[in-house]
Amino acid sequence: MKSAVETLNPTRVRLTVEVPFEELKDSLDAAYKKINQQVTVKGFRKGKIPARVIDQRFGRGAVLEEAVNDALPKFYTEAVNEADLNPLGQPDVDITELKDGEVLAFTAEVDVRPEIEIPDFSGIEVEVDAIEVSDEDVEKSVEQLRGRFASTNDVERAAAEGDVVTIDLEAKVDGEVLPDGVASDVSYTIGSGELLEGIDEAVTGLEAGGEATFTSQLKGGSAEGKDAEVTVKVTKVSAKELPELDDEFAQMASEFDTLEDLKADSRKRLENMKQYDQATQAQERVLEKLLELVEVPIPEKLLADEVQTRKHNLEHHQLGQMGLTIEKYLEFQGKTVEEFDAETSEQAIKGIKTQFVLDALVNKEKLGVDQEELTEHLMRRAASSGMSPDQFAQAVVEGGQVPMLVGEVARGKALAVVVEAAKVVDTNGEVVDLSDEDEEQAVETVEAAVDGDDEVKADEAK
Repeated sequence: MKSAVETLNPTRVRLTVEVPFEELKDSLDAAYKKINQQVTVKGFRKGKIPARVIDQRFGRGAVLEEAVNDALPKFYTEAVNEADLNPLGQPDVDITELKDGEVLAFTAEVDVRPEIEIPDFSGIEVEVDAIEVSDEDVEKSVEQLRGRFASTNDVERAAAEGDVVTIDLEAKVDGEVLPDGVASDVSYTIGSGELLEGIDEAVTGLEAGGEATFTSQLKGGSAEGKDAEVTVKVTKVSAKELPELDDEFAQMASEFDTLEDLKADSRKRLENMKQYDQATQAQERVLEKLLELVEVPIPEKLLADEVQTRKHNLEHHQLGQMGLTIEKYLEFQGKTVEEFDAETSEQAIKGIKTQFVLDALVNKEKLGVDQEELTEHLMRRAASSGMSPDQFAQAVVEGGQVPMLVGEVARGKALAVVVEAAKVVDTNGEVVDLSDEDEEQAVETVEAAVDGDDEVKADEAK
């Protein structure tokens, strides 16, 4: 077999391959055997039809077509390996010559990973938020805990913000009660914003037995998006009673004996959270700086496929699960279709560029992934998917996704290398040391950059 490579552009090549006919022998034998099992010829047992009879009855061309289809993937793979290419996606194959008994020639155009030179990244500098936990932050955290231990008592007075009211609802559109517009014994905390817009104002000031009518745009159901006339009746008003903030509360709500110890623990947890957020911020900003240093050509077909995949996943998976259409999503986001397309393309380009650059850095730094690192990553992915580690591992193996997981871990390690070499300072001018940060956190940062933030935005839209 002879092959040659022509570079069409930095991300696409054309392979020209010429195969001596004798190298098709195995595929021709397999073609005759396959046809033998599929056809019946009077006078011959199934599977025992001579090749000359098959040629006469069904045509030599049919046999050649079957043989070539069987052989092409093997010859293409051999040519790719011989040229040491990193193909992306499926090739566009064109058979240029097929002479029975003489030669098979074909061309294959395919996108390839561009050659990327990783520049010196030791001069990268970024600024991140300082880790500051105020007394107000601690008090807010303790108050949230206190709220979880609140009790409610029925009261005979007008409802006010913070009260829990039990209500009946009836929604009408154009004077007709909606089939899904009636609800009874709904518990609602005034001021929580968890129900219809306008309901807080409607129920505030009402006592048990009182009712009010207001207009609100429906966010779901059979009349989603329409203005409805909503009648709300208060059947019960309950006031929340918060426990006293003292040592007894600390003992009830935590493992601590004193309120001061509980507050100290709250401060420590908040500091840890802010430290995690600071590390993530540093990783994101270092990655942005690294990508700015590298010029990366993006394969057009790969980009088009990635954009289409992102749109499909958003529309049919994320939004579909929430009962939202793409039109309603764009309305919530305040974007036009053109703006959405441009944003999706921008995210896809960043994702592809992130993979290319970090993969090149993995090769340059010769970064490997050991079993312990892969297992830790698998456990985290399993937890986020809602599957057990064994179930997730089985699905990964059966789907041939192990190399994908290895690649994710390796890219996280590559980003950790760049972050460790960068200078990171906080808004107070203090140098931030991230050398001991968990590499798995860097994996998560890379995944977010690669996958984009459509899921977050979908949740926000909901």
